[in-house]
Amino acid sequence: MSEYKKNSLSLTGTVSLGTGVMIGAAIFALLGQVAELSGAMFPIIFIVGAVIVAFSAYSYIKVSNAYPSAGGIAMILQKAYGKTTITAGSALLMAFAMIINQSLVARTFGSYTMQLFEAGGRNFWVPALGVLLLVTTFLINIAGNKFIQKSALVMAILKVGGIAIFAIGGLWAAGFSFEAAIPTELSGEYTVSSYLGALALAILAYAGFTTITNSGEEVKNPHKNVGRAIIISLLICAIVYVFVAIAVAANLSVPKIIEAKDYSLAEAARPAFGKYGLWFTVGIAILATVSSVVANVFAISRMTAMLTKMKLIPHKHFGMPGRIQKHMLVYTVSIAIVLTIFFDLSRIASLGAVFYIVMDMVVHWGVLKHLRKDVRANPAIVTLALVIDAVVLAAFLWIKASSDILIVWLSLLLMALIFAGEKWFLKRRKELSDPNEKHDHA
Repeated sequence: MSEYKKNSLSLTGTVSLGTGVMIGAAIFALLGQVAELSGAMFPIIFIVGAVIVAFSAYSYIKVSNAYPSAGGIAMILQKAYGKTTITAGSALLMAFAMIINQSLVARTFGSYTMQLFEAGGRNFWVPALGVLLLVTTFLINIAGNKFIQKSALVMAILKVGGIAIFAIGGLWAAGFSFEAAIPTELSGEYTVSSYLGALALAILAYAGFTTITNSGEEVKNPHKNVGRAIIISLLICAIVYVFVAIAVAANLSVPKIIEAKDYSLAEAARPAFGKYGLWFTVGIAILATVSSVVANVFAISRMTAMLTKMKLIPHKHFGMPGRIQKHMLVYTVSIAIVLTIFFDLSRIASLGAVFYIVMDMVVHWGVLKHLRKDVRANPAIVTLALVIDAVVLAAFLWIKASSDILIVWLSLLLMALIFAGEKWFLKRRKELSDPNEKHDHA
C-alpha cells in the first residue's frame, strides 16, 4: 500500500488543512503575545504580517507549482541545494517548527479548556490536557487521509463560522467602534525592535500555509491547486485574524489582553457576552485547536517520511510494525508531548518563530541563487522576502536577548546540533555506501 495517495486531496480539502493549522495556532495561541510586544497596534501587526507572508509564499508557490511533491519543503530544498547538509538541516528545522507548533496549540487547548473551570490546579491541567489532545490526534491520524480530510473540512467550516460570529458579536457589543480598536499613531512605549518582534510571531501565525506544500503529490491537479490553496488559505486567515483582533481590542484594554495572553479571546468574551459567550468562545477554541493539531500531525508525518525515503535523516523502527509514516507519527507526537509538558506558550512560540524564519530564509536564498530561472520567479520579490525575514529575525532575537536569553541560546544550540548531526549522518552514510558501490562494480 502506497504511503502517498495521488489525487486523495481536493482543493477544498487542501485549503481546509491549511486554514486548520493556521487558525488554531494563531488566533488562540499568539494574539496575546503579539499584543504584548506591540500594544494597541496588534491588529495592524496581523495585517502587516499577512503582507509579509504573501511575499514569502511567492517562493513556495512558484516551486510547488513547478514541482509538486509530498516532500514539500524538503523537495524545494533538495532542488536548490541537492542532498546536502543545508537541505537536510533546514528541512529538519521546518519539521521541528511544525512539531513546536503542535505543542503550542496543545497548550492553548489546555489554557482555553481550563476557562470552563476554577483556576485551581491549572498549572497541572494545562499541559495534561495538551498531552491528551496530542494522543487523541495521533489516533485520528492513524485512521488515514479520507477521515482526516472529512474531519478537517467539517471543523474548518465550523470554527471559521464560529470565529466569525465571535468577531461580529464582539464588534456589535462595542458598537462597531473601529476607532477605539485601531490606534492612529505609534505608542512611545514600544520600540521599532518590539514591533518587529511582534511581526515575527505574526509570521509564525501564518506559517501553516507551508503544510500545503507537504501534500503536493496528493492534491488533485497539483500544478495549479497547490498555489491556489496557499493563496485562498492565507486570504481566509488574514481576514479572520484582523477582524478577531479588532473585536478583542474593542472589548479589552491592552493590559487585560496581556494579563490573559494565553486565553485572550475567552477573556474578551466575558464583558461582551457573559458566561454563555465564554462557553461559546472556549468551544470554538477547542474545535480550532483540535483541527489544527490533526492537520499539523498529518502534514509533518508525510514530510518526515519523505525525508527518510530521501535518506536525509536517520530512521529506526525500534520494533514497531507498519509503515515509516506511522513511525514518524509516533516520533513527532512524542517530541511534541515533551515540549507541551516542560515549556510555556511564550517560549514554545519563540522557538518556533526562530526555526521557521531561519528555514524560510534558506528557502528564499535557494530559489534566488539556484531555481529562479527554472521556476520563473521574480528575483526582486524573492530578495525582498529574504531581507524582510532577516530584519524581523534580528529584531526578534534582540528582544529575546533582553527578556529571555535562554530561548536565544537554546535556539542557537539546537540549530547547531541539528546541522552538525546531519553533517555527521550524511558523511557516515556516504562512507558506508562507497564500499558497497565499489563491491558492486567489482
